[in-house]
Parts: sequence; C-alpha cells; structure tokens
Amino acid sequence: MTHSRPIDHEPDDDSRFWEPRLTTMREEAKREISAIPDICYDLIARTVVAGFHVSTNVDSFKLMHSTCRTFRRKSEKPFRTTASVSMNTKSRTRKILVILNGKVAGDDTLRTAIARQRAAGRSIEVRVTWENGDARRFVSETDKVDLLIAAGGDGTLNEVVHGLMDLSAVVRPVLGVVPLGTANDFATGCSIPRDPEKALALCLEGDAVAIDVGRANEHWFLNAANVGFGAEVASTTSPELKRLLGPAAYTVMGAILAMNVHQYHGRLILPDRKIIGSGPVAIVGNGRQTGGGFQVAPHARIDDGLLDVLVVRHIPASALLTAARELQQLSPEGEYISYWQTPWAEVHPEEAIPVNLDGESIRFASVRYEAVPRAIRLIVPPNCPLLSATVR
Repeated sequence: MTHSRPIDHEPDDDSRFWEPRLTTMREEAKREISAIPDICYDLIARTVVAGFHVSTNVDSFKLMHSTCRTFRRKSEKPFRTTASVSMNTKSRTRKILVILNGKVAGDDTLRTAIARQRAAGRSIEVRVTWENGDARRFVSETDKVDLLIAAGGDGTLNEVVHGLMDLSAVVRPVLGVVPLGTANDFATGCSIPRDPEKALALCLEGDAVAIDVGRANEHWFLNAANVGFGAEVASTTSPELKRLLGPAAYTVMGAILAMNVHQYHGRLILPDRKIIGSGPVAIVGNGRQTGGGFQVAPHARIDDGLLDVLVVRHIPASALLTAARELQQLSPEGEYISYWQTPWAEVHPEEAIPVNLDGESIRFASVRYEAVPRAIRLIVPPNCPLLSATVR
C-alpha cells in the first residue's frame, strides 16, 4: 500500500519504519541486478525527496529495470534535440512501398538494405511483379503511400510512372528509383547510384523535386521516345565503328551509315514550323540518354517544361562530314540532323511507325508528344545534372 504526504511535510515517526526498509531493499536490488539504469534511481530519488512514502520490493525493481532497458533499446540516443526528433519521426513514420521487378527479386544487396532500414524503424512494404502490367496495378492499389520506389530497369520505371499518372495529382506519392536493369538510362542520367543500398538510402533521405513527364498520345515516358530506327541504334553499332567515329554521339550516324535502314516518310509539326521529309530516326527526349548510355538529347532537362527533339534524315555517304558538323552543332536548321526544344511535337507518318517509350514498344499511325510540367516529384541526388539549377 502506498501512502502520500505533501512535498513540504516533515517525516513523522513512521519514517523510522519504512526508510530503513527502503534502504535495505535498494541494496538487495543492486546485488540482484547488476546495472539498474540511472533513470530508475533518479525516479525513485525524486519520489522520496518529494515526500512520498514508497512501498516496493526486489521484483518491482526488476520490472522497472526491464522496462528501462526496453526503452533504451528503442531509443538510439537518450537525449535528442527537438529538430532531430522531428526529422527522425517524419522519416520513420512515412509509408513506403517498393515495387520490385520479379526478374531481380533475388538481389541480396537490396534485400539486405531493406532489412537494415526496417530494423531502423522504417515501414517498408515490398511487392514483386510477375508479369507486364503488375507494377502499374500495384500503384493503383496503393493506399496513402508517401514514398513509392521503383526497383528495376527502365521498363519497370515506365510502368510505375503510368500508374502514378493514373492517380490524381494531389495524391501522387513521391517517386524514388533503385536501378536494377540493364541500361538504366534515366537513373544514370540523373546520377542515381547503381549500388542498390546507396540508391535506397537516397530514396529514404534525399530531397524530392518536381519534374516533367513526357506524353505520347495516351502513353507516358520519363526518359525518351525512340522513333523508327532509334531504338536499335546502340545494339546494332559495332565497337569498331564507335572507335572509328569517336564520341558516343556519333553512334547514331555510324549505325545509320552501316545499315540499310528503313526510311519513314511523313510530317513533323512543331509550334513554329512544319517539316515534310523522310528519315530513319527521331528521338524525343525528356532525359538525355538512351541505348545504354548514349547521349542523344544533350541539352535536355527534366524540369524545363520542354521536350528535346532530335531528327536524323537520310544521310548519303558523301555528306558524312556535313552531318558530323551538324551533330556537333545541334541546330534547328541542320540539313541532315536537326535539334529542337519544344513543349510539343506531332508526327504524322505515311505508315505506322515503331516507337519505344522507355522500353515500351508501340506502333503509332500518328502521335503527339508533349511535356507535362511538374507532373511528379522525384528524389534525385544533390547537383543532379538534369535539373535546370545545376545544368552546365
């Protein structure tokens, strides 16, 4: 039974009975428990000094000891500033969903990294894709997710972006990327780490920025749309030809000259001009590179509200030097190679034309490309080279 007295009350004769017992039990507890935390002693001392009569026993000390040890295990530091408490609380209370491509689900590095973050107190759910369309469906099934992480290649990222754009803008979660594919063109262009553990850490600790998303009719893309021959450029150009022509940018021209490629005839409509002609390839970029690292839209930025359009017309062998100069200059007025930055572009070919949107293969009879400004929020590293503020 516990008795209480006012703080300024002087102990009466009963103290002669309970004070020696409390001292004895405290010493017994010390002997039975090797290290009762100071916080427990402080609590007892403050209680006694305040004038409260305390009745306890060794089992009570053991219970308090166990409780305090649990408290210390859950608290990384006994004392933290208000700011650090706020930041850690915000970071660890977010609901996080990782959409993982099933082909790389056995990646031990990512598995270990997620386990480590869970042990640190973060709530991370993982859903693994089995077939095409799963990633997009998983996004539509999310419930109040704060951070959505696409773990896979460009195709997985493309599906996740489609899922995000299916949602209302006000409920779209922040997007993070863990690149686990073969090319990872968009992630590489943003300087997102290839190491899964580092990429996951960036997703959890990095800052989100609003970026544009490209649209091709009812389809979406983050990185680039390869039109006609463009999707095959990197895979069909031999290393010998790359070395012969120099920098990777010349791969486009080299592949065109090396193959008997199909010429697509039609009209290209831009806000300030209409172009009629034929050519094997056009690339519409929100990001800068495609084909596993080849920069095809070197002036592209993901937050400028513009798409970068590179068009390569038929190049006869006699025009090699002229085309090489145009490839270096990237002017809108090039005879063989032209480059524009535009909010939209329309392509009206005379026949259905193949298009590859971040790994998604489609054929369009006609297509309108447009940039949708600030459509999603993406976590990128500091000094991301594709942001307007850091472009060099």
